[in-house]
Amino acid sequence: MNTELKDSPEIPAGTDPDTHDDAPPSAQPKGGGLSLWIRDLAVSVAASVLIITFLYQPVRVEGTSMLPRLEDRDRLFINKFVYHFSGIERGDVVVFHYPRDPEKSYIKRVIALPGDRLWIDHGQVFVNGQPQREGYVPEQYRDSRSMAEMIVPLDCFFMMGDHRSISSDSREFGPVDRALIYGKAVFVYWPTRDAGVVR
Repeated sequence: MNTELKDSPEIPAGTDPDTHDDAPPSAQPKGGGLSLWIRDLAVSVAASVLIITFLYQPVRVEGTSMLPRLEDRDRLFINKFVYHFSGIERGDVVVFHYPRDPEKSYIKRVIALPGDRLWIDHGQVFVNGQPQREGYVPEQYRDSRSMAEMIVPLDCFFMMGDHRSISSDSREFGPVDRALIYGKAVFVYWPTRDAGVVR
């Protein structure tokens, strides 16, 4: 089953007008402490909404191709900004628009970078002649598929799901263009039993 992601709604918050703190205590209006508390709370909420809106995006996993780390219906934050400052690396778990239907989003792991020489021999992945140690793929999720040698095109990335035996990934739809990648999975927040950093 393919893994899809759906956006979660985000609710903006406004701020209250500033209150004057320089007046002597006797001159402050009654309830001034409550007003300050409400103002601080509103500012905190607004700052949190801005951070989530521009840096992080909550999404929901649909499917099981990234087991065991990501389960169906897990909710997680993706960082939409990180790749503006750093490059995509092997092992990153990223979200991207499905090349065959950009209306859908997939989440997979980056296996090979632009220009890498890659092939698969009975489930064993080789990158630039080196067998890859993939501790994130448990033995029961491996498969025995092979793939002929290829060079990953420039500005493209080869993606695979951790649940190799069921994942629809670059072995089927080919390398993913950089322009389709829009975030890095960073943290699962729900359910609490799965909460933690995505590695």
